[in-house]
Amino acid sequence: MRDAGKGWVVLIVILAVVLVVGVGIFKWYIGGYNRAVNFEQAVESAWANIDAVLQRRLDLVPNLVETVKGYATHERELFENIAKSREKYFQAGTRAGKIEASNELGGFLGRLLLLVERYPDLKASENFRDLQVALEGTENRIAVARTRYNESARQLNSYSRQFFGTFFCRRAGVEPAEYFEASEQAKTEVPKVEF
Repeated sequence: MRDAGKGWVVLIVILAVVLVVGVGIFKWYIGGYNRAVNFEQAVESAWANIDAVLQRRLDLVPNLVETVKGYATHERELFENIAKSREKYFQAGTRAGKIEASNELGGFLGRLLLLVERYPDLKASENFRDLQVALEGTENRIAVARTRYNESARQLNSYSRQFFGTFFCRRAGVEPAEYFEASEQAKTEVPKVEF
């Protein structure tokens, strides 16, 4: 009888240890899985912020172009390229396509602002100044949003390459994120305006 009592105590202790270990593993698994999901959601949120400020830029561009057009009618090609880049952004079905279109548009906007230097009357125009200030503010917002997005992408990508992070990312269906980087052309070329 005494041996049976000892057997029950041992069995209860073993079950308690198994339960504690099982709960610990469960918490570890859920924590790792949720971390992967949280990193993914941070990237998605940061991308949504970039998308919003890029949309703001795209909304400002037609007004800016129309204001400059009156002064620089011979720059039709530049205006067409800006319109094409804007359209390309809206048609892009992937994040990489939007990044490429945004970088392309940024280059053309740089050329447009350099063009303005040739027209002192345009620089003095109140409408143009207001649009330029709005565009500069938007460009600053884009820079901040890109930085935040790339930091979120770095955290996700780093976690997805860690030993257990890879396991949890696969389980949660979380893929590494693309960084928002300047195009090769933007890195090497300064916008030029030729007359």
